[in-house]
Amino acid sequence: MNFETTGWRRESLEGEVVGDVLNEKNRRRRRLIIAAIALVALAVAAFLVFGRGGDEKAAAPAGQGKAGAAAPAVTVVVPGRQSVDRTIAATGTLDARVDMPVGVAGEGGMVSAVLVQPGQWVGAGQTLAVIERSVQAQQAQQLAAQIEVARADARLAQQELDRAQALVSRGFVSKADVERRVAARDAANARVKVAQANLGETRARIGRLDIRAPAAGLVLERNVEPGQVVSAGSGALFRMARGGELELLAQLSESDLAVVPVGARAVVTPVGAGQSFTGRVWQIAPVISQQTRQGVARVALPYDPALRPGGFASVEIIAGSQEAPVLPESAILSDDKGNYVYVVGRDNKVDRRAVKTGAVTPQGIAVIEGLSGNERVVLRAGGFLNPGETVRPQRQAK
Repeated sequence: MNFETTGWRRESLEGEVVGDVLNEKNRRRRRLIIAAIALVALAVAAFLVFGRGGDEKAAAPAGQGKAGAAAPAVTVVVPGRQSVDRTIAATGTLDARVDMPVGVAGEGGMVSAVLVQPGQWVGAGQTLAVIERSVQAQQAQQLAAQIEVARADARLAQQELDRAQALVSRGFVSKADVERRVAARDAANARVKVAQANLGETRARIGRLDIRAPAAGLVLERNVEPGQVVSAGSGALFRMARGGELELLAQLSESDLAVVPVGARAVVTPVGAGQSFTGRVWQIAPVISQQTRQGVARVALPYDPALRPGGFASVEIIAGSQEAPVLPESAILSDDKGNYVYVVGRDNKVDRRAVKTGAVTPQGIAVIEGLSGNERVVLRAGGFLNPGETVRPQRQAK
């Protein structure tokens, strides 16, 4: 009984050991299958990742080729060269072309009346102001009376001479007496002339008490009022522009002054005025200021109420013409380095070119430095380009 029980237990234990071994083998098999599946999945993932990367790398050159083929198209123009006016811009001060200060010509006195106002036109010799002259008038009357006395003495001397000449033939009067009477008569006539001269001098002095315009023109300033005592040292009482003619004193550099001819046309625009005025350069300064290194070009202008002496104005002087490329405003760009354009080279790459602009014409802006006129210049949208960028130029007729 015990033997059988012992045998059964041994068989049971052996069966359990065999089962455990089989279970362990199954687990190992499952682990291997799972590991193989994981390796296959990793291999597929690696293939997908590296395969796509290779495709992308292989496709990159093709994409770059498409980008090169899709270079931006720009419109270019070959400006050539044409004749444009050479314009010199400057600033200056307006003034009377012939400035006439008018002061006291005589001994002066108290001003009794002022007859004109600034901005008034006057004729040559017209009275501008009157100085009180009561004392001078009395002196003139006294001299006029002295003339009458001298004339009476001259008449008496002549009568005595006539009587002496009538008696000399009868022997009552000697020739010596006649000669003395002739001398007395001549002296009396001379005193008449002296008195007349004194009266004329006094009247001339009285006439100089009137302050008169030396020439026809426009009164610019009035510096005297009634009741004011003036003399030859009082300075200018009035300031006039002869004929109303004005001018602009344009300040130019040495280089500009050297190319401006007398007679050049100029367009003057006063500050704050809504219009411009055309004049001519009538004089070039013979000297240059050592401090500013500038000279003066004097531009003659006709009278206009909008032109006020002492005012500030700008001027554009047409100093001849020159050959230069002309570009539309859209082709010329600017930044803190100055004006520039974009030029398309033979390899269709964009190059920045610094330029100096000149006169603005109805056709465009003249380029006086930086271009020869044979370049292909980007016409518009240059602000979206960069130096060295490849473009597809499309030429447009000028």
